Amino acid sequence: MADILSVRDVVKVFGDVRAVDGVSFTVRSGTITGLLGRNGAGKTTTIRMITGIFMPDTGSVDWLGGGAGGSFRDQLGYLPEERGLYKQMKVIEHLLFFAEIKGRKPADVRPRIDHWLDRFELGEKRDAKVEELSKGNQQKVQLIGTLLHEPELIILDEPQSGLDPVNMQIVRALLLELKQEGRTILLSTHMMDEAEKMADDIILIHRGKVVLQGDLEHVRESFGKNTLHLEFEGDGEFLAALPHVTKSNIANNSAELTLADGADAHQILEASMGKIRIRRFELGTPSLEKIFIDQVGAESVTA
Repeated sequence: MADILSVRDVVKVFGDVRAVDGVSFTVRSGTITGLLGRNGAGKTTTIRMITGIFMPDTGSVDWLGGGAGGSFRDQLGYLPEERGLYKQMKVIEHLLFFAEIKGRKPADVRPRIDHWLDRFELGEKRDAKVEELSKGNQQKVQLIGTLLHEPELIILDEPQSGLDPVNMQIVRALLLELKQEGRTILLSTHMMDEAEKMADDIILIHRGKVVLQGDLEHVRESFGKNTLHLEFEGDGEFLAALPHVTKSNIANNSAELTLADGADAHQILEASMGKIRIRRFELGTPSLEKIFIDQVGAESVTA
């Protein structure tokens, strides 16, 4: 699978802050790549260098994609973290404006606008002013604007910010569908569980540096297959103190337990009998969230 984007040793300094410090990675064509890290890790600055908003102090960003002529910007769809909607404009006017910026004529994009408005349950809002929409619906309008010109590479910076669980699921399904159509997506997020459901490859950035990257499943397997995933009813706090449990994350009637080498998971099952009612018992690789915490420290992953 060919690469579509190459980022090599990019550095960006703001005053005394080295926001991005020698970041390198590639993005494979036709995949979803998760650019992960806590808020302030350097993800947005990296994206702004990719999109040309900032120029790197050193290093390079190279577009390796195809496309029928035009510049890299013509083949790029970008949803920024900081939204940029004109609140007095009507939804339909805004979407036509987005399309015009990318050189698309109104007659050519109106059918696609209708499609996307219906897809996002916004058909009845087409003539509403942006300021009349909820934050989640404003987010969906901007996402539609990102997709109207059918970009080859889609860069999304925290696309699910402000969305309720139902709309998060809609966006997740959409991104997977776009990948199946052959689009390439670079998804910046601090939501590890969402990245885990979608990403083929991951790039974990911490304090401006890449600390982990690669195929998601290979990364998870590199951290071993001795993680026990439990879902249960009752008080599971005792699980952390069981023999052979070296690390634990217990919350909301679920637990992720790291077992010592050679430990028998069925010993945990036997010790749990009569104390909790187990709904799920699975031994496998650690979650992305656990890997993330192990790599960057125990600070909140949603900080």
